[in-house]
Amino acid sequence: MKETGIVKSSLGSVRLINFPLIPDPRGNLVFAEYDRHLPFAPKRFFVTYDVPENSVRGEHAHKKLEQLIVCLKGSLTVTVEDGCAKEDYLLDSPDKGVYIPPLIWGVQSGHSKDCVMLVLASDVYDESGYIRNYADFLAHVGK
Repeated sequence: MKETGIVKSSLGSVRLINFPLIPDPRGNLVFAEYDRHLPFAPKRFFVTYDVPENSVRGEHAHKKLEQLIVCLKGSLTVTVEDGCAKEDYLLDSPDKGVYIPPLIWGVQSGHSKDCVMLVLASDVYDESGYIRNYADFLAHVGK
């Protein structure tokens, strides 16, 4: 079994999480458990797929919601920003994911044609919890 690990970021609690991988000739298995690998207990999930070439998703921050983004198939780039620093994470395997805490601007881009992205969210959908304008985000975080 490949051990789990966390790659810390310069953006506070943003991090890349490597999930346990159990290689098997019948097909690999990746798993994660709350309190052991997941930074929160998910209350919602959503999946994106068939994203048109050159499309950008995300482009918002959450006031309180936490997210974990995993690429189940294909690849994509997750860009995170706190108003001062910016980091890019290439997700190209289901054994790693990017944890995005509240008040971090997140963008997903560079989706491969076969990309399937899974997002785990810490709460149910609430439009009032989103910051969708970048200038409003900068004002909210005091930058």
